[in-house]
Formats: sequence, C-alpha cells, structure tokens
Amino acid sequence: MRHFLPKGLTIVLIAMAVLIAAAAPALAADPPAEVADGARSLSLTQLLEAGGYIGYGILALSIAMVASIVQHLIRLRKSAFMPSGVAEDVHRCIAAGEYGAAQEICRQRSGLLTHMLSSGLAEVSLGYTAVEKAMEDASTEFAARLFRKIDTLSTIGTIAPMLGLMGTVWGMILAFLEFETKANPQVAELAPGIYRALVTTLLGLGVAVPALTAFAFLRNRIDELVAETSLLAEQVFADFKRTRGRRTKESRKADASREAVGRPLPQPPGSGQSVPSVTLTRERQA
Repeated sequence: MRHFLPKGLTIVLIAMAVLIAAAAPALAADPPAEVADGARSLSLTQLLEAGGYIGYGILALSIAMVASIVQHLIRLRKSAFMPSGVAEDVHRCIAAGEYGAAQEICRQRSGLLTHMLSSGLAEVSLGYTAVEKAMEDASTEFAARLFRKIDTLSTIGTIAPMLGLMGTVWGMILAFLEFETKANPQVAELAPGIYRALVTTLLGLGVAVPALTAFAFLRNRIDELVAETSLLAEQVFADFKRTRGRRTKESRKADASREAVGRPLPQPPGSGQSVPSVTLTRERQA
C-alpha cells in the first residue's frame, strides 16, 4: 500500500504543532488567576516550565502522537482500501476470461483490494483453492504492515508515563534535599518542589491516554476494513469459483466413466473354472 499522506504534509503538520507549542508561552503569559477558594490555577506555560527538560520531551512525544494520528486517520479510509469501480471491472474481466486485462486494472490502482485481486489472479491457473490462499496471504501481510505502523502510538503511550514517573522521582529527590540544608523545613518550603515533581507524571498521562485510545481505535479500524475488503475480493471471484467447481465435477465424472469403460466385465460364477477331472477320464476311455 502506497502512502496516501505525502511526507511533506506530515512535516507541515509537525511544523504547525511546533509553532503552536512555541507560541503557547506568549498566549499564556498572563499571571495565574485566583479562583474563588483562593487556590492557584496553573497555565500550560507554567506546567511546561515545572516539567523541565523531561516535560519538553513529553511535549515532543505529544507532537509526534498528533501527527501520527492525523496521518493514519487520512490513510485508513474505505476508499483507500477499496477503490471505487475496481471490483466491478475486475469481476467483468474474470467472467470473460480476460485475466490479463484484470491484472492491468489492478496495477493501475492502489489499495488492499487491488493487491489481493492481483495476488489471486496470479494463481488462476491452479484453481480457486490456490487463488483463495494467495488472497488470504496478501491480506494478512498487508494488515501486518499497517499494524506495525500504528505501533508508534502504542510505543508513545508506554514511554510517556515512564518519562513522567522518572521526572517525578527526580523532582521528589530534589524536594527532599531540603532536609540536608535545613533540620526541620516547613511544609510550605517542600510543597513547590513536590508539585513540580508531580507535573511530569500529569504530562505523561496526558499523552499516554489519547495515544493508547487512538491505537485501540485504529487497530479496530484496520480489522474492520481488512475483513470488509477480503469479503469483497471473494465476491469478485464468486463466478470463477462456481465455474471451476462445475468443471471439476464434470472432469471427475468423465474420468469415472472412462475407468468404467476400460475395466473388464465381471465373469459369472464358475465361468473360469476348469473341466472336472471325471469328465476328462470318460473322454479318454471313449
């Protein structure tokens, strides 16, 4: 399957995400507003600053996640798997016995359907069983390639919370270093370091949850489209299957009739027995 989303468009999407991230500090430059109960609210800029280098690393993962989701949503379209008009044209050519023309139609269009049909047409001389096996292998290999591509989202969903946890552990270490310089530090002195340490865990989970959700959705989408395309490919070869099945039955009947004609007729009981010895003795005496 060719890339339906050009690489240039992917780069543009990533660049736009980077620009938005770079403009976020300017958009959120206002001081945090005080809520009704006196608690502070943190802006996106303050969260990123509290996250430190690990927070910016998680931000980079979020950009890659968004670009990957957009790319796969565009790629996993029904029209990309099953180009319109291909099934009807190929079915017409197969019914007419024009397998070369059917192969040419598949070469002119891209998608899972044409890939499966092309693989099946290459085995038409061996019968429908070989055609079915070739199409099944083609769909399995095609789906495996797609699953490997969306594994990026699963990897991001695994790495992001691990990075967040690492940042939290590092922040807690720095926060409790206050005990080294002060015998009995106040809670207010420890609180800033602790909340900054927890920010990276929040950022990591904020990336992991949508990444894993998108991965599950895209995986189910691939399964659905592959199953639907496989069913359509079998329908294209339905007439071929019936024709070959009828010819196979006729050839078996012809072979059975030829074997029956060439087989010697059964002899009646006793027809092949020798003349009794008593009769031979009487003939000799005569």
